[in-house]
Amino acid sequence: MNRILLAFRCFFNILFHGALSADALAALKLARREQPVPGGVPSGPGTPAAAAPRTPADGALQILAILQRDSRLVDFLMEDIASYSDDQVGAAVRELHDQCRDSLARYVALQPVIDGVEGTPVKAPSKDPQVVRFIGNVPATPPSGGTLRHKGWRAAKVDLPSLAATEDTAVLAPAEIEIE
Repeated sequence: MNRILLAFRCFFNILFHGALSADALAALKLARREQPVPGGVPSGPGTPAAAAPRTPADGALQILAILQRDSRLVDFLMEDIASYSDDQVGAAVRELHDQCRDSLARYVALQPVIDGVEGTPVKAPSKDPQVVRFIGNVPATPPSGGTLRHKGWRAAKVDLPSLAATEDTAVLAPAEIEIE
């Protein structure tokens, strides 16, 4: 009966106060964690090491890990497919393509840089080489347009899950060991 009352006390402590009371902590034989020092680094025994700062490569590795998890893309790319027939590779790629497209669409909204039909004349929306690359016989000053050969892609929205502070982004997929 005491455990049920303690559970209710804990529930209402968290509901109304956002934390357990000192009495509830003592009854559970727990200790309150030290609050972080504002503007400083906590010190002392048992202080966890600071997490490594995140880098742009973390997002790239995260999307690669998602493509591995959902479609085994890295496994496919790392496998030597020279010994397989074109029919076998084609069948594998069809399923892989669908899985990769679905995974990518789940986390990244893509849209064309130029929404036009390839092979038709278009006007360049920008002369910025990151937005439009002129190819072929390009004069010293780029023209205002030409024939669209590739629409290009831009990420309209990226919605990757948050990375845990301790998550190692270099591990794209953990090794698997079967226990018999």
